Amino acid sequence: MRAPAIRRLCLAAGSLLSVVLAAGIGSAGPDGGPIRIGVAGPMDGDQGKMGQDILNGARLAIDECNGRGGVLGRRIEIVEGNDQHDPRQARQVADRFLDAEVVGVIGHFNSDCSIPASDVYAEEGVVQITPASTNPRFTDRGLDTVFRVCGRDDQQGRVAADFVVDVLGKRRVAVLHDRTTYGQGLADAFAVRLRERGVEPVAEEGIVQGEQDYRAVLGSVKPHNPEVLFFGGIYREGGLIARQAREQGLAATFLSGDGVIDQTFVEIAGIEAAEGSCFTFTPDVRNMPSAAETVRTYESRFGELGPYSIYGYVAAQVMLEGIRRAGGVDGLAVAHVLREGTYETVLGPLSFDDKGDTRSAPYVVYVTRGGKFVQHTGLDGRPLAGP
Repeated sequence: MRAPAIRRLCLAAGSLLSVVLAAGIGSAGPDGGPIRIGVAGPMDGDQGKMGQDILNGARLAIDECNGRGGVLGRRIEIVEGNDQHDPRQARQVADRFLDAEVVGVIGHFNSDCSIPASDVYAEEGVVQITPASTNPRFTDRGLDTVFRVCGRDDQQGRVAADFVVDVLGKRRVAVLHDRTTYGQGLADAFAVRLRERGVEPVAEEGIVQGEQDYRAVLGSVKPHNPEVLFFGGIYREGGLIARQAREQGLAATFLSGDGVIDQTFVEIAGIEAAEGSCFTFTPDVRNMPSAAETVRTYESRFGELGPYSIYGYVAAQVMLEGIRRAGGVDGLAVAHVLREGTYETVLGPLSFDDKGDTRSAPYVVYVTRGGKFVQHTGLDGRPLAGP
């Protein structure tokens, strides 16, 4: 074990023990025994569903791999890390993963967590593939070991703003965000594109994540008579804002991004307040023949597919294939083959650019109808045919 790892182990021995024992793993060095993959995210609390969705997706891919004999003749084991969507906790999880000698990390969910944790992983040459962190800074810093299989906020912010102008035909737009790296980053990207399209937001406000009552900030926005209320953040706060906006008589169309498009949003907002809300996300995987069998298997085992369940699966697919192609578990070697190759996934062929971003990250717009998310636009930004 490396000297820095020994120091970290001494500082966090109790927490490390719980992580390792929970994963059910024994001793394994770089040349034998199981290959350990860390999976990190908020595993409980208000965002716990997202972390569990990613974990379940990764678990399914890894179990299938083990059923085929593992990778390089070695079994794959998961080490779970609960970062509680807290940047400080994320760094602690990263330290524990290094002490557990993980070969790679799938995670984190929040950009606030992925970015600081990536510094820890990069220092030790551990590959990190996030299924969900969309803030551009994650890959813009030039780290060799960071990758994402999702898109970026500057991509979905552009799609959302173009949708407001070209499809909704609205010009009075209020912008809210939760002050996090993800939420504010997405809101800023949206506002930048709005201004490029000649639309100046009528209001831009931040909220405090975790509160219950957002009526004061909505009250400050209401006099501007917005036609669209954009929110950068996560489903819990999004649901509360959508519900409380309706309670205050705000008739604006609620619009948000990938962090809110989850059934929990509808449960919190209520079906009536959620109706007609719009969201940017990638095309519906249920319409992809390549993903059909995986979706069926996932739902038979874990229940309803979450927005990032498949992305957890894909991140694991790519990680394991990268290790196989590298012929070993050296992180920099794995990172090299990840940047150089094309990988067949349940979402189709995937390759990375020099930053570690996926070369194909299409975003479309969904609308909530009867409590369900229905894809509303195609890749060209135009509404799909149908009712």
